[in-house]
Amino acid sequence: MKFYLLPVIALLFAFQSLAQNTFTTVVRDSETKEPLTGATVLVRGTAKGAATDQSGLAQIDQIPDGKYVIVIRLVGYEEYHASYTFPISQKEPVEIFLAASEEEVEEVMVTATRSSRTIEDAPTRLEAISGEELEEKGNMKPGDIRMMLNESTGIQTQQTSATSYNSSIRIQGLDGKYTQILRDGFPLYSGFSGGLGLLQVVPLDLKQVEVIKGASSTLYGGGAIAGLVNLVSRMPKEERELSFLLNGTSAAGLDISGFYAQKFETVGSTVFASYNSGNPYDPADIGFTAIPRYRRVTLNPKLFVYASPKTTLNVGFNGTVEDRKGGDMQYLEGKGDDIHSYFEKNDTKRFSTQLGIDHQATDSAVFRLKNSFSYYDRKIEIPDFAFSGVQFSSFTEATYAIKRKNQEWIAGLNLWTERFVQDKTNTVSVVDYNHTTIGAFVQNSLTASELFSLETGIRGDYQNEYGFFLLPRVAALFKFNSSLSARLGGGLGYKTPTVFTEDAERLQFRNVLPVDHENTKAEQSVGGNLDFNYRTSITSEISFSLNTLFFYTRILKPLVLTPVGNGFYEFLQPDGFIDTKGVELNAKLTYSDFKLFVGYTLADVNQQMNGVSTAFPLVAKHRLNNVLMYELDEKLKVGLEAYYYSKQKLSDGSTGQSYWICGLMAERIWEHFSLFVNFENMLDTRQTRFGSIYTGSVANPTFRDIYAPVDGFVVNGGLKIRL
Repeated sequence: MKFYLLPVIALLFAFQSLAQNTFTTVVRDSETKEPLTGATVLVRGTAKGAATDQSGLAQIDQIPDGKYVIVIRLVGYEEYHASYTFPISQKEPVEIFLAASEEEVEEVMVTATRSSRTIEDAPTRLEAISGEELEEKGNMKPGDIRMMLNESTGIQTQQTSATSYNSSIRIQGLDGKYTQILRDGFPLYSGFSGGLGLLQVVPLDLKQVEVIKGASSTLYGGGAIAGLVNLVSRMPKEERELSFLLNGTSAAGLDISGFYAQKFETVGSTVFASYNSGNPYDPADIGFTAIPRYRRVTLNPKLFVYASPKTTLNVGFNGTVEDRKGGDMQYLEGKGDDIHSYFEKNDTKRFSTQLGIDHQATDSAVFRLKNSFSYYDRKIEIPDFAFSGVQFSSFTEATYAIKRKNQEWIAGLNLWTERFVQDKTNTVSVVDYNHTTIGAFVQNSLTASELFSLETGIRGDYQNEYGFFLLPRVAALFKFNSSLSARLGGGLGYKTPTVFTEDAERLQFRNVLPVDHENTKAEQSVGGNLDFNYRTSITSEISFSLNTLFFYTRILKPLVLTPVGNGFYEFLQPDGFIDTKGVELNAKLTYSDFKLFVGYTLADVNQQMNGVSTAFPLVAKHRLNNVLMYELDEKLKVGLEAYYYSKQKLSDGSTGQSYWICGLMAERIWEHFSLFVNFENMLDTRQTRFGSIYTGSVANPTFRDIYAPVDGFVVNGGLKIRL
């Protein structure tokens, strides 16, 4: 029998070898017709692939008979894909031309570091949310940027009101007052105006979000002890952009946004407008809102004038008007009485102007002048108490940058004013202040060799209430090879005291006494970080990257809101410090059309006051971020997310529970429109499942710290149109 079986097996192998085919291609640039080296050529649905050599040639052997899609990818070029039937009739190499991509995927230019370098070449460690990632996160929460930031490693948004959803941002576990939020480099969200900042920024007109973690006061002045977030607006291009977004939620929320941009010969413009609303929502049926009733209108027009090839002028305006009201559900539904009477109301008006002038003084030097004026009016009202006031602020900065072959210098002067005037209604003492800061800085970026780059800077600020601050900073980049690099950096920071902190916000500023400027000093800090970045291509279809960041920051003599009797609170400055130390891990694994992101944050934050050390409240010591994305030919995107938060110590001495949050997002894309849906918090994780979020009566509740979601499982979905 075996004598008959062996010839049959040999014949099968012969037929199989005859069914194997070879695909040979030459990949070229569509404009220059030059061969492209390093392009990845793949046979979709198989593990077969190759990379082009110096002549642009690639060859893939042993392709079975049948119809297959050939995919070619190269950074900086549009992805190519076409179907071929094997055996292929063409004997000569197939010539394929790749078109340059309009979007730079890896070469992300950043502005927060003040240098004109890409994110890969900047010695300062910086993270950027841009491109597809920004769009995907925008689908999940189109009405604000709270979720976008909260899902990044090392960043946690802290809800400061149980019923109105007010939130602040914490970087590496430090209080929100230590993070500076900028809009195109302008400090528009400081002091009183920061209380609702995260909830009033709609992401549709953002190009990218840049985050620097650690002391950044040398770059932009006081307030950036924990780090800074720079919101970068989209710019007009030669090709017109017109897009709309319509989103609805199962929690009765509605988001309508529109964006227009176009650049002409001598002028250009961008216009963004949005309407966002929500209705009272109580998924736990406890009688209080998890999501308040709100109505918000935003308008951001901007005009660009290209006065000459060397000079550009831009003028912009940002306007936001919102009314927000949470509290007792029956009261909000018009059924209130003596028992159901609790509410928390926020009325805000935010207006600001921006002016910028860029002038190319020489081939290697650029002069920039920018100015902004801001007006912020907010009224917070609860039963029997109201806190309201107006904040006026301005920011003016002039810089001069010189770029040489291996180094770049930038020097600048800035003037920052901030004045708060409290309405004298229903309060014991006013918390008015008038701050003026004059600063000067210089920064040098040096590329010593292909392996080493250095960034050094120093700033001197004079503040009218708290004196002079000298702020040095240094950052170094080591490129060991094409796969491994490291960054080391550190600097000093400071924060001038005001009453506008997370702790005071939770109290609606009721019975919060003014800061005693005579006996109070500015908070100062020292910090640094070290990170390692590794990336490699395992096969033609599989790539892997890993970033590990070690960080440490210490804040000396922090201001602490302390009960002083008779129901009053005062900011005191005990002898001690707050420090945060830990590690962030970010891993990314790419296989064909799949991307897996895994992030871990260890934040060990402690406060030592008068010799007693305790854990800092409302910090998840361990956090785990997991995201799996599937993208098919820019036609379909599906994402699955899972986030873990460890137990958090609360301000009353108790400990909250650990929890998971899971979500699923999908988007179907056509040429001019797309449909998306997002299932947020599918496990319906809610703090109200762990216990009551308030003590006292329904008419006079005292709310506990909010450390977990209160809105639970919410579905949102909508339509995006691109014309």
